[in-house]
Amino acid sequence: MKMDVMEAIFARHSYRGKYLSDPVPEDDLRTIMQAGLAAPSGCNKQTTSLIAVNDPAVLRRLHEVIDPPVGETAPAVICVLTRRVPAYRDRCFAVQDYAAAIENMLLAILALGYQSCWYEGHITDEDRIGARMAEILGVPADYELVCFLPVGKAVSAPSAPQKKAFDERAWFNSFGLQEAAGRK
Repeated sequence: MKMDVMEAIFARHSYRGKYLSDPVPEDDLRTIMQAGLAAPSGCNKQTTSLIAVNDPAVLRRLHEVIDPPVGETAPAVICVLTRRVPAYRDRCFAVQDYAAAIENMLLAILALGYQSCWYEGHITDEDRIGARMAEILGVPADYELVCFLPVGKAVSAPSAPQKKAFDERAWFNSFGLQEAAGRK
C-alpha cells in the first residue's frame, strides 16, 4: 500500500497498541530509514543516525531495559541517534534535525502499511533508558539514543486524537486574526 504525502499526513496517528508478529522486510526498513535521512538538517550537519533492529534476540534485550514496556510486540524498531554538533554561530540544530527525520519516517511507515509511535520522553528521562539501549547496540559515546520507533502491522486501527479547530491554532496575517480564507 502506498499513499500520497497529504493522505499520509492526515491519516498518521500514534499507535500504542499491539503488533502482529509479521516481520518487516529489510527493504522496507531501509526505505523508512532513507526517508528519515532525506529530512532537512540545520546547516547540513546531518546529526541524525539510525539503527534498525529486527533480530528477535536484540529486540528482547532492548525491551528488557524499557520500563514501563512500550512497543514490545513490534517485530522491528528504529532507534534514532543524534550528535550535538555546533552548526551556526555555535547553535546546534540536533533536535530539529532528528525531529524532521522522525516525522519523515513516521509518514514512510504509514505509507508502507505499518504503524508506529514516537517514543522519546519515555527513554530520555532521568532513568536513562536510551543510554542503556545505546549500550546494547554498541553506540559510540558521542552519540545519544533519543528516540525509538516500533514498526509493524497493527493488530487494531489507531484511534484519531481530538484536534483543536483550525481557527484556534492557525491564522492569516497576524495572531488571532479571524479573516482566514473562506471566512469573509
